Amino acid sequence: MQTQEIIIVGGGPVGAVLALALQQQGIAFTVLEARSKGASYQDKRALALSYGSRLILEKLGVWDVVAVEATAINTIHISQRSGLGRTKLNASEHNLPALGYVLSYGALTAAIDKFLDTEKVLYEAEAIEIKPGGIAAEVTYSQSGRTVMLNSPLVVVADGGRSLSGIEGVQRETKEYGHDALVSKVQAELPHHNIAYERFTPQGPMALLPNGTRDFSLVWTGEKTSVEKLSTLDDATFLAQLHIAFGDRVGKFLSVEKRMTFPLKLSILKPAVAPHLVVIGNAAQTMHPVAGQGFNVGLRDAWTLADLILDTPQYALGNPEMLENYNQKRKRDKCGGIMFTDLLVNMFTNDWIGLSSLRGVGLGALELLKPAKTFLVDKMSFGK
Repeated sequence: MQTQEIIIVGGGPVGAVLALALQQQGIAFTVLEARSKGASYQDKRALALSYGSRLILEKLGVWDVVAVEATAINTIHISQRSGLGRTKLNASEHNLPALGYVLSYGALTAAIDKFLDTEKVLYEAEAIEIKPGGIAAEVTYSQSGRTVMLNSPLVVVADGGRSLSGIEGVQRETKEYGHDALVSKVQAELPHHNIAYERFTPQGPMALLPNGTRDFSLVWTGEKTSVEKLSTLDDATFLAQLHIAFGDRVGKFLSVEKRMTFPLKLSILKPAVAPHLVVIGNAAQTMHPVAGQGFNVGLRDAWTLADLILDTPQYALGNPEMLENYNQKRKRDKCGGIMFTDLLVNMFTNDWIGLSSLRGVGLGALELLKPAKTFLVDKMSFGK
């Protein structure tokens, strides 16, 4: 079936932001979403939104709905275990209302869907094959027991890479960190005062992000065997281990919700474009969760692509010039985010002799260097 509509594979936040941006400009699209309508609304996974992502949601008119579910991050406290040196990033020092926000995946998708014309979304439609082509890309999907093929001048894959396999000319480069991440939600004895903590340990980084009044979303990384052991501890023992690793800044940890683990890797699709095909978000680049770059880079992918589609004539959608234009617009942000997160992991997960002292000196120096802090905040907030 030939269509002039843009096909978006994946209706999660990245795909939905692209769809809503196109909708508001009167550009025809169809979203293929493998899940049923509303299936993601109860997904409690925490997302860390940068201030730049808030601006995107404001432009789409979504932020006021999202804001009631979000917890602001006003300060980021960065330190290392068993070593001197620490630094703080404060929103007020950079003339920002917040450095970022924490809210659930489900809350964000539900808010976007309030504004999105869901008649344009085909639910329970699973893409099973995607082929780039000279004049159009081809998507074959399955829905309600039948198989349908669509041709479109531009197919955008935003489903985290679930449908990407065997696309001609596109390859995935993967770096395994050999670490897993444990994610959960914990309640602390003391209020968080809108402070997020990034703590580097010899085993791997751990992050506590304010989420509620005394709750934190926890991301605790380490070698696979140690993370597996943490995931099987009873709650009391787990909370005691967390207190030992983190320290006393928020008092004792009182409770923990369900713990989940997943392997950590750096995965890059090269190239992220093919004839009449663009891949965005985690499908194009999956990063280590340190510094919370991945999801926000994905939203900027969607926003940049929406602007480019608006400025491209229908006959030129997906042609080499447009694809190269997209690559150039996204190159600095994407490469910078990948290098930044990978550097942090390599610097702060090695326990070589003397390196801890050097890290401490670096963190202490960062506390005194305002231009360096500004650079770091701009990178995390806007991808600059």
